[in-house]
Amino acid sequence: MAQHFLLSTKARTLSLAKVMRFTDEEAYDAFKAIRFAENHGEAFCPKCGSVSLYNLPRRKMWRCKDCGHQFSVTSGTIFASRKLAIRDYLAAIAIFTNGAKGYSALQLSRDLDCQYKTAFVLSHKLREAIADQDRVTTVSGDVEIDGMWAGGYVKPANYKTHRRDLRLAANQSGKRQSVIVARERNGKTITLVAKSEDEGVKPLESRIEAGSTVYADEASHWDRMAARFNTRRINHSECYSDGEGCTNQAESFFSRLRRSEIGIHHHVAGPYLAAYAAEMDWREDNRRVSNGSQYLAIVAAAARHPISRQWKGYWQRRAA
Repeated sequence: MAQHFLLSTKARTLSLAKVMRFTDEEAYDAFKAIRFAENHGEAFCPKCGSVSLYNLPRRKMWRCKDCGHQFSVTSGTIFASRKLAIRDYLAAIAIFTNGAKGYSALQLSRDLDCQYKTAFVLSHKLREAIADQDRVTTVSGDVEIDGMWAGGYVKPANYKTHRRDLRLAANQSGKRQSVIVARERNGKTITLVAKSEDEGVKPLESRIEAGSTVYADEASHWDRMAARFNTRRINHSECYSDGEGCTNQAESFFSRLRRSEIGIHHHVAGPYLAAYAAEMDWREDNRRVSNGSQYLAIVAAAARHPISRQWKGYWQRRAA
């Protein structure tokens, strides 16, 4: 039997020990090379693009000769106004990368010996950076679509006489949302979050290319897909696959998302559900890529992503 990719040596090209052995200068040079990769690792002005710079070595900064903009290696990235050393950020990304089903903020805070708040915001900044790469991604060919209910759990009453039918809206918390996935067979995955599957149909249509074949279950809201795509339906009350029509790959994604929620994070708050879904979407699409290549991709995404308006000053805004 052929060895599974994740068990092979090709999947293991990242050494956390090597990252942790970086000196501060080596970590700085590594981040600089990725941040300014378009100019072969040499700094350029992020504001006007000029390569004519004054070097300010004592402060490890540059000043642009053309526009006067002063910047550092992390200016304008999600690590702007950083408090941790760059080596700590690279180590955090390595740890985050190696979490096959995600990585909890509490565990990351222990690994880095920092506050939980710091690890929580850092993890979400990384999720935002990698999710931004898929914001305009579309899927095509044979595409499976499905939805998964998340959140809004109401604990059943202890005594039978006090119990209510939790399927009724009147007995729900109102916090329930639907994660909707469109997944190419052996290809890309995209996710979105809506109040219900019905509300997610229209935004999902714009992410599927014309001429695709869409596979869905018998839920009536998917009927609208037939106007734009060749649709094939599977009645799950009779079978889960009829040899061609199925949504098994979409449902396998949901199984991994559930394992991440239950086994790693234990709780995912409603406002951040889309971020966790996007993270697992990225991990799913890169599961056959070595962890070293995943690490470089996340560092590059973080180095090139602009300042996060959602997460910069997050705890200060909450306190206010």
